[in-house]
Amino acid sequence: MDVSRNLAGRMGRWSARHRKTAVLGWLAFVVLAVVLGGLLPRGELTPAEELLGAPAQAQRILDDNGWEEPASEMVLVQREDGVSEAAATAALTDLVAVLQHTPSVESVHSPLDGAPLVSADGRSALVTFDVAGDPEDADARIGPIQGAVAAVAAEHDDVRVEQFGGTSAGVALDETIAGDFQRAELLSIPITLAVLLLTFGALVAAVLPLVFALTAFVGALGLLSLTSQIWHVDQSAQIVMLLIGLAVGVDYSLFYLKREREERARGLGSVDALDVAAATSGRSVLVSGITVVVAMAGMFLTGFSVFTGMASATILVVATSVVGSLTVLPALMSWLGDRVEKGRLPFLRRREAGPGRFWPLVLGAVLRRPLVAVVTAGAALVALAVPALSMDLRSEGIEDLPRDLAVMQTYDRITAAFPGGPAPAEVVIEAADVTAPEVQGAIADLRERALATGRMNEPVGVETDEAGTVAVVSVPLVGDGEEQASRDALATLTEDVVPATVGALDDVTVVVSGNTAYSVAFDQLMAERTPWVFGFVLLLAFVLLLVSFRSVVVALTAIVLNLLSVAAAYGALVLVFEEGWGAGLIGLDRTGGIVNWIPLFLFVILFGLSMDYHVFILSRVREGYDRGADTREAITQGITRSAGVVTSAAVIMVFVFLTFVTLSLTSMKQIGLGLAIAVLLDATVVRAVLLPAVMRLLGDANWYLPRWLRWLPTLRHDVDPLPVPASVPAPRDPEEEQALALSRD
Repeated sequence: MDVSRNLAGRMGRWSARHRKTAVLGWLAFVVLAVVLGGLLPRGELTPAEELLGAPAQAQRILDDNGWEEPASEMVLVQREDGVSEAAATAALTDLVAVLQHTPSVESVHSPLDGAPLVSADGRSALVTFDVAGDPEDADARIGPIQGAVAAVAAEHDDVRVEQFGGTSAGVALDETIAGDFQRAELLSIPITLAVLLLTFGALVAAVLPLVFALTAFVGALGLLSLTSQIWHVDQSAQIVMLLIGLAVGVDYSLFYLKREREERARGLGSVDALDVAAATSGRSVLVSGITVVVAMAGMFLTGFSVFTGMASATILVVATSVVGSLTVLPALMSWLGDRVEKGRLPFLRRREAGPGRFWPLVLGAVLRRPLVAVVTAGAALVALAVPALSMDLRSEGIEDLPRDLAVMQTYDRITAAFPGGPAPAEVVIEAADVTAPEVQGAIADLRERALATGRMNEPVGVETDEAGTVAVVSVPLVGDGEEQASRDALATLTEDVVPATVGALDDVTVVVSGNTAYSVAFDQLMAERTPWVFGFVLLLAFVLLLVSFRSVVVALTAIVLNLLSVAAAYGALVLVFEEGWGAGLIGLDRTGGIVNWIPLFLFVILFGLSMDYHVFILSRVREGYDRGADTREAITQGITRSAGVVTSAAVIMVFVFLTFVTLSLTSMKQIGLGLAIAVLLDATVVRAVLLPAVMRLLGDANWYLPRWLRWLPTLRHDVDPLPVPASVPAPRDPEEEQALALSRD
C-alpha cells in the first residue's frame, strides 16, 4: 500500500511501527506540559486589556498618574412598607458605627454625614466604604467585613442590610466559575463515555478516544501557561478549552478508529487496516484541524485581548489534538489491535461498520427528489435564521451571574432603588491641579447640569488622587447600562454636559469611561473588524478546501452551507435568549440581548468545527469518485459509509456542548446552546440532506476546476486497494502481525 505521498499516512505508519517511542513521547510531552504549567503562572487579562476606545484611554490616564482604584463596597439599608423610619435609622447608625471600627475599612460615607445616598422614595439608603490596602488582594480581607455587616443585619432583622461591591461580587464570580468547571467535568466526561459505549459497544474502544482527548486537553492546558505570557486569557478559557478539546479530541479519534474497524471488517489485517485509516481518516483529521485553527486565528484580527486570548487557548487544544491523532493514536491502536473490542457489553449488539438502514433510506429519498430536498431543508434553515436579523447585542457584566446568588439579589435591589448606581459613567479629568477653584467649580457645574438633564441620577461622586492631578467623577445613568436609554444618557453626558463644563477648561484632558462607554466602543470595534474576520476565515477556508479537493464548486458549496448553519444557530439564540422560547428548560431566569462577543466567537468556532464533518464526508465521496464511481454513486457510498461515524461524533459534540447550558453564566449558556444547535443541524439537515441534494443537482460540475488552476497539487483521497481475503481471517496476535509487517517492509 503506497501512503508515501500522504503526510498523515506517513505519520501514522511511523507511529504504528514505533509505538513505544510514540506513546512514551506523548506521555513525556503531557508530563512536561503539566510541570511547565505548575511552574509558570498563567497570564491573566488585566483590567486595562479588557478595555477599548475611550475607557482604554481613561485607564491609561489613571495608570500614568499612579491611580489605584480602591476596592469599593456598598451596603444597602432598606425598609419595607410598614417598617418605621426610626428602625431603618437605627440599623443605619449601628452599621456605620460597626464599619468605622472594623479593620480594613476606610472612607465610610452615609446619609448620616450628609452624603446624597438616599433613594427617591426614602425607603433605601446606601453606606459606601473602601477596603484598605492593595485592591488586588482585597478578597483576602473582605470576609471579616462581610461578617460584620451580617451581624448588624441579624440584630435588625426587620430591616434589610445587604452588602454589594466589586470585591464581594468577584468572590462570588470566582466561586461560580470554579463550580462551573467542576460541573462541566462531572457532566461532560460521563456523557461522552456513555455515547462512546453506545457507539462501539465495547469498553476499551469507548475509553480510548476519551483518554486520548483528556490527555490532549491536559497537555494543552499546561502549554497555556506558556502562551498566556504573550496572549493573556480570562477565567473562562479553561472551561472552553475542556469542552472544545473534549469534542474535537473524541471526534478525531472516532474518525480514525471507525475507519480502522471498517477496514478490519472488510478482511484486512490490523496493520494494513491501520495504514488505510492513517492515509484516509488521518488526512481528513489533518485538513479539518488546519481549517479549525485557521478559523480560530481570525479572532486575532480583532486586536482585542479577550479574543486573542480565547483564540490562543482554543487553537492550542485543537492543534494538540491533531498532533496526537496523527502520532500517539495510531500507536495505541497498533498496540491494542483487535483487543480494542475487549470489554464488550452484553446488552449491546456488536457495532458493525456498515451504514445501517436509516441513513441509506434518507439518502435514497433525497437523491430521488434532490430539488425538493434543497428547497425544503434550505427554507427551514433560512426561516430559523431570520430572527438573527433582530439580534440585540449587549456587554457581558455582573448581570450575567445567576440571580439565585445573594449578592446578585442585592445588586438588583440597589439598581432598582438607585438607577445606574452600581455601574455609573466615569468622567476622568487630568490637569496640573484638579483641586484648583476653576476645576472644582466646573465639576460642580457638571453635577448640576447632569442631574438637570433627567438622564442622570444621584449619587454623583468625586474622587481625587493624592497628587491632585486626576479626578474621577461618577455619574449614574438612567437605564440598566445597556439599553438605549443608557446610551442616550451617555451621549448627552459626552457631547453636551462635559464640553460645557470641565471640557471647556484649558490644559485639561477629559475622557468619559464606564460600562456603557465600553459597550459603545466594543460595538464600534466589531463594526470595523468583523468584516475582516469573516473575510479572512472564508478566504482561507476556501483556499484549503480548493487545494484539498481540487474543486471550486466543492469549496464554495462548503462555505455557503456552513454559513447557513451558523445563521440558523444565531436565529435560535435570539428565539431563546431574547424571545424566551424554552428559557425555563435551560435555567434562564431572565431574557435580554446576546452577549456582544459571542456571535463572532461562535462564527469562528462553528465554521471550523463544521469542516470536521464536511471534510470527512467529502473525502469519502471523493475517494469513491477517484476510484471510478460516477458522482451519484460516489455520493451514495461516501455519505452512507460516513453517516454512522458522523452521527456518533455529532451526538458526542451536541451532548458535550449542552453541558455549557447547565453552567451559571449566561454567556456560557449562549455558547453551549449555539454550538449544540449548529452541530445538530450541521450533521443532520446540512450533511444528510442539503449536501447530497446539492451535489446530486450539480452532478459532474461538483469537480469543476478552471484550467488556470490545474497547477494545484493533486492530493489523493483514496489508497491503493489491497486484495481482500475471501473470508475474514481470525485476528492474529498483534506482536506476530507486527513482525510479519516489518518483514514485508
